[in-house]
Amino acid sequence: MKQSTLFTRTQKNAPKDEVSLNAQLLIRAGFIDKEMAGVYSFLPLGLRTLNKIIDIIRQEMNAIGGQELYLTALQNPELWKKTGRWSDDVLDVWFKTEVASGGEVGLGTTHEEPLTNLIKKHISSYKDLPRYVYQFQTKFRNEKRAKSGIMRLREFIMKDLYSFHTDQNDLDEYYEKAARAYANIFRRAGLGDLTYRTYASGGTFAKYSHEFQTLTEAGEDLIYICDKCHIAVNKEIIEDLEHKCPECGASNLREGKAVEVGNIFKLGTKFSAALELNYKDQNGETKPVIMGCYGIGPQRLMGTIAEILSDERGLVWPEAVAPFQVHLLSLGKNAEAEKIYDDLVKNNIEILFDDREDASAGAKFADADLIGIPWRIVLSEKSLAAGGAEIKRRNEKDSHIVPLADIERGLK
Repeated sequence: MKQSTLFTRTQKNAPKDEVSLNAQLLIRAGFIDKEMAGVYSFLPLGLRTLNKIIDIIRQEMNAIGGQELYLTALQNPELWKKTGRWSDDVLDVWFKTEVASGGEVGLGTTHEEPLTNLIKKHISSYKDLPRYVYQFQTKFRNEKRAKSGIMRLREFIMKDLYSFHTDQNDLDEYYEKAARAYANIFRRAGLGDLTYRTYASGGTFAKYSHEFQTLTEAGEDLIYICDKCHIAVNKEIIEDLEHKCPECGASNLREGKAVEVGNIFKLGTKFSAALELNYKDQNGETKPVIMGCYGIGPQRLMGTIAEILSDERGLVWPEAVAPFQVHLLSLGKNAEAEKIYDDLVKNNIEILFDDREDASAGAKFADADLIGIPWRIVLSEKSLAAGGAEIKRRNEKDSHIVPLADIERGLK
């Protein structure tokens, strides 16, 4: 991609009403555009990063047997009334509207009800179980605290995986597989060392659920970390556990602020019982299906990465989710740079080529820092005189000269 034709532009300043660091950086770098509080559009650079995060999640869900589908955003209130969750007193984040033919519908805030109802058409016997299905679906939540950039949104994509089982043991085994898949996702996205499987309240579903919390001063949660077990406990249940690690019993837990980037729940029969999702076992006895659910918000994860992996100059993307792998800056040497660009493109290296002739060297360097692509190649009169092109990583201070014939080998 040539930067002269890229549909975006950087900004020196973020909108005055934007208080979150992740949104300030992403707006200034041309990744997103703010429509209103809690609602953002994704521009080409931002969409490339978002899609890479989604691809990582999709790969890990497929690896544990998940099959992808896509449900509707418009919700039938009759299903939700059966589980008692249509009421605003129970779920206070609904967006509801009227259809032209009459009657109320909701914009999906979560999808347990419609998916449970759908699965009824596909499960009748123990032979049909287990099943694991997931989607990437736009959710709508009338969020009162939409002030954390893309870390807390009113319109957002959610990956929600649901599992369906014959018994609790089967759910427990799959639940641990999903937890390991989540750990893989956060590791691959560059946040593995900072993200903790965190004990949290199970609400109406179980005694405990698990959140995946990433340490950041921008977080709204307080967690207590056991470094020995690399797990944590959410503040809301720490008293129940007597301020001890639930796995090793240690009491020397350290406190930290964190943001929830994922969660997993054992739903049990809450939804299957209400919506009559049953199966017949080997003896012909009718039993309710046991369920689990597993959620990650790709945009929230992207915002968390931007919040944490950045510096005073701009974004610092991990290679796995960066919009491009290489940023090529031509300082008056477009003809020579064009050859490098063509060679890297032919070798399937994702490259953004700053070929702008009307931008100064200072502007190009500032934009490169702000955008945060992992590798930078600078071609100038000075670098050519020194024997080639100047190469450095975004998160490193020093660069080195690489002969033009060895550019690809220098990106290691």
